[in-house]
Amino acid sequence: MSLRADAVRNRELLLAAAVEEFARQGVDAPISAIARRAGLGKGTVFRHFPTKDDLVAAIVLDRVTRLTALAGDLLGAADAGAAVLEFLRYAARQRQQLDLSFLSGDLGPEVADAQEHMARAIAALVDRARAEGALRHDITGTDVMLLMCVPNDVVKHVPDAPPDLWERYLAILFDGLRPEGAHPLPHAVT
Repeated sequence: MSLRADAVRNRELLLAAAVEEFARQGVDAPISAIARRAGLGKGTVFRHFPTKDDLVAAIVLDRVTRLTALAGDLLGAADAGAAVLEFLRYAARQRQQLDLSFLSGDLGPEVADAQEHMARAIAALVDRARAEGALRHDITGTDVMLLMCVPNDVVKHVPDAPPDLWERYLAILFDGLRPEGAHPLPHAVT
């Protein structure tokens, strides 16, 4: 069953408001603040997301779905190395807007399935870049998926960091993925 246009709009407003409130207050942000930011009532929040866990899962699902779609779109890019860098840049921007690393545990089968699709899309993107010689031969999709968080995680340790400092660490990270001057890596992952 598809949602009415106003329900779709309200859902999108709620997701955007939740991202902003969670970025500002953390996951403990009250539902009332999310509803107020979206310009909707608390009842509307609970009609779409019966629990806060459902709301968080919807945000994660939205993020993962967007990353998967981007990886799929970039698979046909003329420059496979630039495509991987663009993917990592988008993931870092997304993470800068809202760091969801505090989430752990089971977010439900829909999120788990979406994460698996994302892993396969990233692996295809990496395989293509490796085949074209744009990435070192021992880099895997799992490596890239785990490294998506690094630029923002590093910046957390810099007091009063400028908002775009993560780009410096993304550049350093990406240089490490290139084949030029690469040394063998220990502990292969698939």
